[in-house]
Amino acid sequence: MFSSGALTQLLYTQAKEFFGIYDPAQGWFTQVNPAGVRLLGYPSEEVFLADPDHSLHSPPWTGAQWAALCEQARREGHQALEAEIRRHAGPPLSAYLELTYFQKAGQPFFLIHISEQSRLQQAERELAHSVRRFEAVFTNATIGIIVCNQAGDIVSANELAGKQFGYVTAELLGQRVEVLVPNAAGRHHQQLRESFNAHPQVRGMGHNRVLRGLRQDGTDFPVEVSLSYFHLDAELYVVAYVLDITFKQETERALQAERQRVEHLNADLEQKVADRTHALLLTLEQLEKRGAELTQALAAEQELGEMKSRFVSMASHEFRTPLTGVLTSAELIAEYAQGPHKEKQLRHVARIRSSVKHLNDILEEFLSVGRIEEGRVEATPASLDTETLLAETVADVQGLLKTGQRIDCQGECAGLIRLDASLLRKILVNLLSNAIKYSGENSVISVRATCHNRLLTLRVQDRGVGISREDQAHLFERFFRARNVATVPGTGLGLYIIAKYLELMRGTIHLDSVLNEGTTVTITVPYENHSAD
Repeated sequence: MFSSGALTQLLYTQAKEFFGIYDPAQGWFTQVNPAGVRLLGYPSEEVFLADPDHSLHSPPWTGAQWAALCEQARREGHQALEAEIRRHAGPPLSAYLELTYFQKAGQPFFLIHISEQSRLQQAERELAHSVRRFEAVFTNATIGIIVCNQAGDIVSANELAGKQFGYVTAELLGQRVEVLVPNAAGRHHQQLRESFNAHPQVRGMGHNRVLRGLRQDGTDFPVEVSLSYFHLDAELYVVAYVLDITFKQETERALQAERQRVEHLNADLEQKVADRTHALLLTLEQLEKRGAELTQALAAEQELGEMKSRFVSMASHEFRTPLTGVLTSAELIAEYAQGPHKEKQLRHVARIRSSVKHLNDILEEFLSVGRIEEGRVEATPASLDTETLLAETVADVQGLLKTGQRIDCQGECAGLIRLDASLLRKILVNLLSNAIKYSGENSVISVRATCHNRLLTLRVQDRGVGISREDQAHLFERFFRARNVATVPGTGLGLYIIAKYLELMRGTIHLDSVLNEGTTVTITVPYENHSAD
């Protein structure tokens, strides 16, 4: 407690207003004088000190606001403001609040002084605030403001008005307003002034006509002037609001010129539209004729395409029967081969077998394209073991490997998944066949398979002849073959068939290739988790 004689005298005997010691560590007062207790309507100092609300302000300051006020008082040593102070009993008190910072025994405290504002003090402060607001509006207005007395003498003007007319603001004071707008209303300023003084009203001066303001240097400029008035000590004052409309008139002239230009453009455009409409009608007539011709041509083309498909399908089926007979005969020749020419006979039989297999592969590709385009191929998911399928497929193509070639196969798909095993096997066989065909002897073909987030990713990589960038854009078209493999047997249907199978399986294919360095084909296929049901 603060018990020095001077402080006790200040707080308890001499002070007629609220004085109290505020402890920021406790967040409330530790002492308050008797006058302060009475001012805030508390029955005793003890009740005040035990007030659970711990707030003077009504409504209360937030904790952050009061802390900011105390921090500002601590930095500056003193802080004062007007506030509505909460009373324990009775209406709030309009007061002047002062905080003075000090330390006692190294601890921070604030001396709080609250003085009640009298009506005169409130009126004086409100008047001062009103004057400051008026001065701020008058000085910083974005329009020129000139105040004249009844005689037409300028008694006040803001800075912008001086700039508009080329004067220092003080130079305008005492001059007649006619100096600034000499040609207004045909120079009948006196009659207009007497009429306005007799019947003052807020009105626009020079409505529907151009007024010219005169600058100090003798140049003039267009203005709009509006009038209002007020009375002060029974004397009438006129307020003129002056707006420089130079930019507005320039804009209007520019708009008028632009409007005329647009009208000319519209006229030209209408003529062009009429001309083009006529040309369009002629073109439509020609298109209708051409459309009929194209419809007939399309029908003929469709019929021809269907005939081709039927022919290919029929021919493929019909070729298989004699090819089967050729292959059977070759097998019999091999079985009955004997004599000194047996070795040569077997070599010819092997060549027959290879040729027949090649023809069968070509026919199978033709048949696959036909079935796909006729919509007779569907994806039928079933449970499969990916790693088993990979191993079996790699084993199936071993007979195609060239001297020294080998396939490095690695899979990371544990467990069963649901996919169409037949389509997946055909895709993999086609990719491996291409990799073997277009790679040299003693090369390694890499196969990688991963299963993650219900996506099967299958990557086949070779170090073969590669594909040029120009040819890569056409690889998935029917019968297209890269220029650098034109001498290698093939139909150009393999990648087209793979792409179609992947569409059925909702999969994707991506190809990266560098000429003479190799090719990597990556396919991604979504799968379903295996279910025991």
